Formats: sequence, structure tokens, C-alpha cells
Amino acid sequence: MGSSLDAWLLYADDSLLVLNKPAGLLSVPGRGEDKQDCLSARVQSRFADALIVHRLDMATSGLMLMARGPTVQRQLNEAFASRAVHKRYIAVVDGHLPTPLNTLDDWGDIDLPIAVDWPRRPLRVIDPVLGKPSQTRWRVLAHSTAHSSAPDDSPHFMPTTRLELEPVTGRSHQLRLHLQAVGHAILGDALYGCARSQARSDRLLLHAHSLALAHPLDGRELALTCPAPF
Repeated sequence: MGSSLDAWLLYADDSLLVLNKPAGLLSVPGRGEDKQDCLSARVQSRFADALIVHRLDMATSGLMLMARGPTVQRQLNEAFASRAVHKRYIAVVDGHLPTPLNTLDDWGDIDLPIAVDWPRRPLRVIDPVLGKPSQTRWRVLAHSTAHSSAPDDSPHFMPTTRLELEPVTGRSHQLRLHLQAVGHAILGDALYGCARSQARSDRLLLHAHSLALAHPLDGRELALTCPAPF
């Protein structure tokens, strides 16, 4: 456990910690004895004052911030609530998503309201009546076309798009649901992807690769990056 934490810990000072959470590890404990192993528990075994301020889905990898002590936790919670913490993700999605037209910076927007899908919790659903406003910015990094070894009655070429994503709001499952809703599910997404997109990766191809905020102690700009492992 110690050697793993050393590899994951990217930044540490008396106020906060930044870690690279691996895919497949919970951010916080879940329900049941088999869901107690998580990033927060591992970090707290070394840093007893470490506290959660945000989470990544179990299947998502990448940068995760923890506060050291309740005072900094409150400050960082306020920074997240006021959108003063800037996060970006890398994802690989099914299909060729074209670069948006008529934009000055090549960024597109997905603006679709999200609500809890109560009969199928913890899933979320796009709901124009009950959903909360939810916005995701995206830009194309690359297109690719992989050869498929599928039977002759399936497509021989499997197009994908590599995206950079910026969640303007922070709803649960927002990036995964928004991309599925526009017809480009993230590869390996067992919750929202179709059978084809799920089968194309043995993990969710979603990674939190950059994090920027004003340091809660002195206000200096703190910016970290962590390349996607895919």
C-alpha cells in the first residue's frame, strides 16, 4: 500500500494533497465490507488530517484533490462551488465527433439537464423537466480508425475520437452521460455505453489530466497535469 501511495502522490504540502487515482479504485468507502478499500482510506493511513473535497468515479483515473484539515476543506468546497477550480479530462469516445463549426477556439458545448434516474440508481438521465442545468465543454484532439477483427457482418473499421473535456458544472456521471447523449459514448463505459463501445476497452477511457486552482493558503496559482495512461 505504501509504495502505491508514493506513486500516486503528485503534490503535498501542509494544506492539501493531489493524487493520481488509478482506475478501479473507489474515491471513498462504499456500502459493504468489500467496498472499504478506497483512495481516501489509503491516504488517511498516512495523512490523518486528509479530507475529501471532490470525487472521481471508480472507473475514472486521474487527478484528485484532498484537503488537510477542516478549515482548508471548507475553503476548497467553496472554491469548487464557485467554479474556481478548473478541471480537464481526456477521453476516447466511439465514432468520429467532428470539430465544431463557427467557434473561435474549436471548443463545443453540450448543455443538457441531468437528473437522477430513480428506478435505476445510481444512474443519471437527461431530463429537460426535472434535470439540473449541466454543461460540458469539449474539443477534438485526434481522430483514429482502428481495424476490427469482428465477423464479416460487422464494421471492419472502428472510428474513435480523442477529446479534451471541461466540465463547467459538476454533476455525477456528467461527462459519461453527456457524451452518450450526443451519440459518442466513452469507450469501456459499463454504465452508459452500448455493447460495442463497452467491448472496445477493458477500462473506462476517461482520465482527469489537469487541475488548476488558487492555493488556499497564499493564493498562488497551483496547476498540475498528469498524462492519460491510454
